[in-house]
Amino acid sequence: MARRKIIAGNWKMNKTPSETVTFIKELKPLVETKEADVVFCVPAIDIIPALEAAKGSNIMIGAENMHFEESGAFTGEISPQMLTDVGVKYVIIGHSERREYFAETDETVNKKVKKAFEHGITPIVCCGETLTQREQGITIDFVRQQIKIAFLGVTAQQAKTAVIAYEPIWAIGTGKVATTEQAQEVCSAIRACISEIYDQATGEAIRIQYGGSVSASNAKELFAQADIDGGLVGGAALKPDFGKIVNYQ
Repeated sequence: MARRKIIAGNWKMNKTPSETVTFIKELKPLVETKEADVVFCVPAIDIIPALEAAKGSNIMIGAENMHFEESGAFTGEISPQMLTDVGVKYVIIGHSERREYFAETDETVNKKVKKAFEHGITPIVCCGETLTQREQGITIDFVRQQIKIAFLGVTAQQAKTAVIAYEPIWAIGTGKVATTEQAQEVCSAIRACISEIYDQATGEAIRIQYGGSVSASNAKELFAQADIDGGLVGGAALKPDFGKIVNYQ
């Protein structure tokens, strides 16, 4: 069974609510496709205007983060119920920027992944190595550890519906991109890891994205790889060129 491609934009801390509405209206005709799922993961304040602006299109709206508690004294956080109440279907969890700047750990990532499933939200689980880790030859071991902890306590049925985004940290926003062979090698290892944790059927079902300086010029080659099922796109998702990435054929 062929896995359906999923191409998601991670807006990071960009675009005001009014800019969001204008941009989505501009992007609607450019990202039309029946060949892939298209998701815009936007800042929390942009979620509601994004949902309104995306109505009637194939664009789904996701969040960039979510807390692992239902509610409580967690100033500045957003709960899963807040997301589901307005119709959010996806959430990015464990992005390297969250890990680096906001002290997220493999353990908190795991809590968030389980909470997302509990509320019917599809997690886009991020993993990836630093340049030092790649140069030391421990990329696969490091990424496998991230995946194993992220999916601790997650059922096979849940895992089949998850999305994993492999983003080598050294390629995020740098203009550097992993070679097609490097990206495929790690995505293949991630799929093998999921198959080890669960079974081959689960490994074959889960969708794995590549992220890290994805552009209109390299999307086709990357997405053609056997174990790459789309991309998590950063900077290029903030430009009309995102339409060319979505329609990479």
